[in-house]
Amino acid sequence: MTPKAHFSERSLLLTLAGIQFAHVLDFMIMMPLGPILMRDLGITTHEFGLLVASYSFSAAFSGLLAATFVDRFERKSLLLLTFILFGLATLACGIAPGYVTLMIARGLAGAFGGVLGALVQTIVGDVIPFSRRAKASGIVSAAFSFSTVAGVPLSLWLASYFQWRAPFFFIVALTAIFILIGWRVLPELRHHLSQEKLAHPFSAMFAVMRDVNHWHAMALSAMIIFSGFTVIPYLTVYAVNNISISQHDIAYIYLVGGAATLVTARFIGQWADASGKVKVYRIVALASMVPLLAVTHIQNASLALWIVCTTLFFVLVSGRFIPAMAIISSAAQPKLRGTFMSLNATVQSLAMGLAASLSGFMITQQSSGYVEGYQNVGYVAITANLLAIWYVSRIKMHDAHPNLPDVAPK
Repeated sequence: MTPKAHFSERSLLLTLAGIQFAHVLDFMIMMPLGPILMRDLGITTHEFGLLVASYSFSAAFSGLLAATFVDRFERKSLLLLTFILFGLATLACGIAPGYVTLMIARGLAGAFGGVLGALVQTIVGDVIPFSRRAKASGIVSAAFSFSTVAGVPLSLWLASYFQWRAPFFFIVALTAIFILIGWRVLPELRHHLSQEKLAHPFSAMFAVMRDVNHWHAMALSAMIIFSGFTVIPYLTVYAVNNISISQHDIAYIYLVGGAATLVTARFIGQWADASGKVKVYRIVALASMVPLLAVTHIQNASLALWIVCTTLFFVLVSGRFIPAMAIISSAAQPKLRGTFMSLNATVQSLAMGLAASLSGFMITQQSSGYVEGYQNVGYVAITANLLAIWYVSRIKMHDAHPNLPDVAPK
C-alpha cells in the first residue's frame, strides 16, 4: 500500500469514527442523564426505560425500511443526508418541552441514528480488506471510547451547570462539524450499484433473507446486544441510588472507562486480526461475565472500587463488538452488504429496545430511590452472553479465504 493510499484509508476511518461518535454519544447520554431526567421530568424507572427504548424501536423500524433502498444509492450521499436529518432530530430533543415530546424526538433521532450505524459499518465492510477489518472496526469503535472519555463527561458537566437540554445542543454542534468534514473527506462509493434494475424495492431484502447464514449472523447480533443492554441503561441509576456514588462523580466513571477502552479497542482489533476473530471474541466475551456480575451484584463500594468494576465492564463488554462486527459484516456478499447491515441494525435495535424494556420491568425503585431487582438483570445478561459464545461458530465468513484460517497474513 502506498503512503497516499494509507493516508486515504486512515482519513476515511477517522471520519467515519467522528460520525459514529456523534450518534453514539446521542444514544449513550440518556443513560448517565437518567437520574436527572427522572427527577426533572418526574418519571418512574419504567417510563425512563420506555424513553430509552423509544430510540431503539424507532431505529429498528428505520433499519428495516432502509434495507429496501440502501444498496440503491451512492454511499456518501446517503450517509450525509441521513446525518443531517439526525442532527435536526437531536435539536428537537434539546427543545422538547416535556416527556411525551422528548420521547417523540428521541424516536426521530433513533430513526436516523440506526441507519447511520448500519451505513458506517457497511462502508467499513466495503472498503477495508478482511485481513485488516477487525483493526478498522477497532478504529471506528474508538467512537465509543471517545464518547465515554470526553463526550459523556463534558455532556454531564453541561447538564449540571445548565440543564439536561445542553448535551443535545452540544451534539448538534458536533454533527454540523462532522457533516462538513465528511463532505470533504469521504469518497463516493458506487461499486455496489448494479447496472441491472431490480424488479421491486424488496428484491435485495428477500435476497438477504434467503441466506440462512445471514439469519445466524443477525441472531448473534441480537444475543450480544441483549446481554449488554439489559444492564447498561440502569448502570448510573443503580450507582447513584444503591452504591451512593455522587451524580457529580459519574463523569469520572465514564472518563476512566472511556480512556481504558481507547487503548484496549485498538489492541483487541489487532489481536483478532492476528489470532482469529472467533477465538478472540470468545475469550473477551467469557472475560466480560466478571464485570457483568460485579456491577449488578455489588451492594457497597467506594468510588475507586466502583470505577475498577465499571472500567472492566466498558473494556470487555464493548470489546466483544470489535471481533463480532468483523465477523458479522463478513457474513454478507459485498453487493448485498448495505441491505444486510440495515437488517442487522434493525435486529440490534429491537434487541436494545427489548432489553431496556425488560430490565425496566424487572427493576423496581423504592420511594427512597433504592433500586431492587438489578441482580436478576445480571443473570439474564450472563445467559444471553453464554448463548452468543456458543453460537458464534455458526457464522460463515464469506470474505475469509476458504482454505485458510481466520488469521491475517504475516
